[in-house]
Amino acid sequence: MLLKHFFVPKIAHSSYMLAGDRTCAIIDPQRDVQIYLDAAKSLDMKITHVIETHLHADFISGHIDLARATGATIYAPRAGRCAFPHVPVHEGDTIEIENVLLRVLDTPGHTPEHVSYVVIDRARGRSPVGVFCGDTLFVGDVGRPDLFPGKARQLASKLFDSLRKLTRLPDHCEVYPAHGAGSLCGRAMGAKWRSTIGYEKRYNEPLGIRNRETFIRSLTTDMPAAPDHFARCSDINRRGPARLETLPAPRPLAPELFRDRAGRRDRIVLDVRSFASFGGLHVAGAYNIDRGGNFPTFAGWILPPDRKLLLVGEHHEIVEEAAVWLHRVGLDRIEGCLDGGMFDWAKEGYATAHVRQISTHELHGMVTGGSRFTILDTRSPREFADNHIRGAVNIPVAEVRTRWTELDPETPMAIICSTGHRSSLAASILLQHGFTELMNVAGGMTGYTAAGYTKRCGVCFIPHASHYLGSWSSGRLHGRGR
Repeated sequence: MLLKHFFVPKIAHSSYMLAGDRTCAIIDPQRDVQIYLDAAKSLDMKITHVIETHLHADFISGHIDLARATGATIYAPRAGRCAFPHVPVHEGDTIEIENVLLRVLDTPGHTPEHVSYVVIDRARGRSPVGVFCGDTLFVGDVGRPDLFPGKARQLASKLFDSLRKLTRLPDHCEVYPAHGAGSLCGRAMGAKWRSTIGYEKRYNEPLGIRNRETFIRSLTTDMPAAPDHFARCSDINRRGPARLETLPAPRPLAPELFRDRAGRRDRIVLDVRSFASFGGLHVAGAYNIDRGGNFPTFAGWILPPDRKLLLVGEHHEIVEEAAVWLHRVGLDRIEGCLDGGMFDWAKEGYATAHVRQISTHELHGMVTGGSRFTILDTRSPREFADNHIRGAVNIPVAEVRTRWTELDPETPMAIICSTGHRSSLAASILLQHGFTELMNVAGGMTGYTAAGYTKRCGVCFIPHASHYLGSWSSGRLHGRGR
């Protein structure tokens, strides 16, 4: 038995190749599947199985593309009622890959249809050696059950039972989750890509909650916001996403043509450059989602999925990379990109906008100097609660889309996050609503801390973890019900 791990940063997605001597399976594949084709070729393997643990909410899966490219059979949870050709599986079913046997367990909770696959390497014995547990059990965390409106308590109760089922596996059994630190499918995952049942039983805090009601309460209160695309991706994966080969590459558009299309109501402009570049010069009305931050998550979260996208980047290679990330979160309506970038746009004499960039030292001077202005902190409530500048208003960046009416457009505003990425996105949204006196704080609270103006943020500086969630220990988890 051979196991190979693949990892997609930003969305922190793990997928796997499970191989025998000649054939292999791909478990929970990413949408762009060439990485698996290359790996199989290098190992002289044939991909015969494409296996899904559940209908992923945070990314578009590559099951359709991979099956098309290889002729492999897709296996997916029976309860998912998938619309594409597949073998539906549920508890008690088995899948054979040469000497490797996969035994299916129903493990609903994160999603209603979730299953896990227990791995038995028959060349070594009958005892389980691993489990592909998808988003049921993570390293140091468990899947969130609150993604389906009105079903959070019901799913949390099912998750409680599903986790008990997994803990009955041998302590030496390895745990292969579908996500790691940085994913929003849980609250505070560890950075390791695998663990063991025994290790998680000892150190996984939510897994250690033995009282059902306490568990349900802990998983249904004070949970971080779920991005908008979480409500879309599951159904796209159920129907079967469009094959990537059918989607056109972003077409370079001359500035005049770009301007004409950008002015239409069914289009939006997305600037993927750094917040500093966006601040200096950008197409008026554009969104800015800096590629240096968690680009795919905030693109899926913020951008209207029913409108065509016009991209602005430093050069075409950057735009093509951004398109890959957009496809990964189900944003397929990419019409084109600005040929020649902002340099050619400016040469044509077309209107531009800008956002003043200020340093943390400038901000501190304003804070201590009695200037009349608003500080808008666009971090999550948990980050804000841990540490913030006195007098700041906290509106998480995704909520700026609707809560901008709470702010005064006549008052100068310094916008801050942990580094400058989310605050620049918030500034781009506020500009669309008539705000003009905006300042983006370059370096954010990270820089403000480094300059010695405030204490270290315990949430922002969790190594390798999400900068949007915080941790179990800083949340409202009280009493483990042991």
